[in-house]
Order: sequence, then C-alpha cells, then structure tokens
Amino acid sequence: MSETTRSTAKPTSMDIAYLAGVSQPTVSRALRGSPMVHPETRKRIEQIAKELNYSVNKSAASLRRQESNTLALLFFEDSTSDGSDINPFFLAMLGSITRACSNRGYDLLVSFQKLSDDWQGRYLEANRADGLILLGYGDYLEYQPHLKQLAAQGTPFVRWGSVNTDGVGTVLGSDNRHGGYIATEHLINNGRTQIAFIGTASRHYPEFFERFEGYRSALTDFQIETNRDYQIDALSSEQDGYDAVQLILSKQIKIDGIVAASDLIAIGAMRALREFNVTVSKDVSVVGFDDIPAASLTHPPLTTVSQELPTAGAALVDTLLEHIDGEIVQSRTYPTHLVVRQSSIP
Repeated sequence: MSETTRSTAKPTSMDIAYLAGVSQPTVSRALRGSPMVHPETRKRIEQIAKELNYSVNKSAASLRRQESNTLALLFFEDSTSDGSDINPFFLAMLGSITRACSNRGYDLLVSFQKLSDDWQGRYLEANRADGLILLGYGDYLEYQPHLKQLAAQGTPFVRWGSVNTDGVGTVLGSDNRHGGYIATEHLINNGRTQIAFIGTASRHYPEFFERFEGYRSALTDFQIETNRDYQIDALSSEQDGYDAVQLILSKQIKIDGIVAASDLIAIGAMRALREFNVTVSKDVSVVGFDDIPAASLTHPPLTTVSQELPTAGAALVDTLLEHIDGEIVQSRTYPTHLVVRQSSIP
C-alpha cells in the first residue's frame, strides 16, 4: 500500500490495521473500547485513527454486513418467589452486561427462553440480533438439543454454565468444583463433620454436580466418611431448600453443617431450620453459593461462594463480539472465593 493511496482514499479499518501492525478484528475491538485489547495497543490504534481522521459509522457498517448492531440476552424462565421469573444470580449480571454493550456501541434486547418455544430460531430472523447471550438452562439434557440447533445453523452465541459439559458452543463459567471444595473445607475447619449437600447432583444439572464433586473431594481429603443420606436433591429455589431440610429433619438425620448448591437453596434451608427451632450457625452452619444481593440480608447473614459477576458480564459480551467478528473463541473458567458471614460461624 503506497503513501499516495493512503493519503487520497478514504481511510478504512484495514489501513489502521496495516499501520498499527495488528489484525483488522483487533482494530474493530479497540475502537469499540474492548478491554480484550492491550491498553498500549488500543492507544496506538486510536492515535492512528485520529491522525487519519477515521470515524466509525456504526449504522453504515451494520447495513453493509447485514447486522442489527443489537445483541440479545435470553434469560431462562425460572419460577421465583418474587414473580420476576429470573434467577437473582443472573439478574445481578444484567447491569454489567448492559454497561458492556453500551461501551461497545451495541443495543441489548432482553427476553425469555422457554424449553417449549422455538426461541433459538426467533432472534436471528428479520435481523433482530447479531448474536445471543444465554443465561440459565434448567435441565441441561433437555436444553442441549436447542444449543446443537443454534450451532448447526451458525448462530453466534455464548452462555454462562459448566465449562466441562459437551463442547456445544462457547461457555464461560465459574470453577464450581473449587467453590464446593472451599465451602466444605470452611465448615470442616470450623469443627463440622456431619455436613449435608443440598442440590441435585446429576448430569442434568452439571454446575450443581461439579459443586457436589468439590464437596465430596473435601470430605475425602479430610478423611471424613461420606454418607449418602447427606445428599438431598434440590433445584435452585427457596422452597426446594426448605423442603430438603424438612426431609432431613423428618428422617432424624443428624447434621451440623449444610453446603447448599445455591443461595436460594440456602435461604430456604435456613428458614426451615428456624421453624424447627434449630439455631443457624450454632447448631447447624450453612454455606450458600452465588453471593446474590439477598445473601448479606438474611438472618444471620449468609456465608457463600462468590462468582466473578462484573468480570463475567463484560466477558460474555466481548466473547460474543469476537465470535461475531469471526474469531476463534474459547470457553473459560473464572475463579470462585468464599465470603464468610455469620451463618457458618459456630
């Protein structure tokens, strides 16, 4: 490319890529403010764009590529006590996803996904969205065919879930095994040895299953015998946690600790313990998982495993945009850490 060509023709992102010594997708990401680009590289690209008087016409670029400049965020419809039908863990992600879309110059379409609907076919029709962010899934084995259909039709999508499932699409998720391990380890270090795990531990619910595996590994490492009676199936709702503790107490199963697969389960479990005159923390220590806003407001405040919500929301957006740009994207696991509050301290 000659200096004459660059000086007389209208500059393009390819020109910027040539001068900056990077790829065109890197230029696109840098100019939309993606944190995936190294700050020094982004600064160099922005300076070159300024020198060339280059500006991004998002509407024109979208029309040329037949894009809507919109991303769709699909929540899996859950039954919740507040009537929102959105798991509060995923609802807490909404803010960071919305901000990330705004910072990248994209609009966000928010809707529900139902297993009974053909949601996987709706959002790319009539150019409604360029790609999908999926949060939640219910029974994964029932959900899986929808993901396979999305992949087969070439729909760009990214989802939050278990990274170690089946390789269908790009998945971002937490280190659930580590989270289950540190929750159990914390209870053991506080003298608890009869620890129940409340959460459905099967391949139908892979994130809960990974948390159960972490729980079981901690018991093994501390040479505490596992008891099959200590694992009680529960989905992610307060009622399921309540019912699980009722079952434990009705069977007169002696426990001194609970690792719950979600905060909602833990909150329901604590309510049941109180109603049966069992003191949370003194008689039975409880640890949840997710660190939803309500976790700090329970009585006593709930110890829980926290996930990287702000980082995860932005990463979902950036990963989807990379996918839309035609780049190779990979699934990633994010760390978990324990937030200690009064519910687990004897």
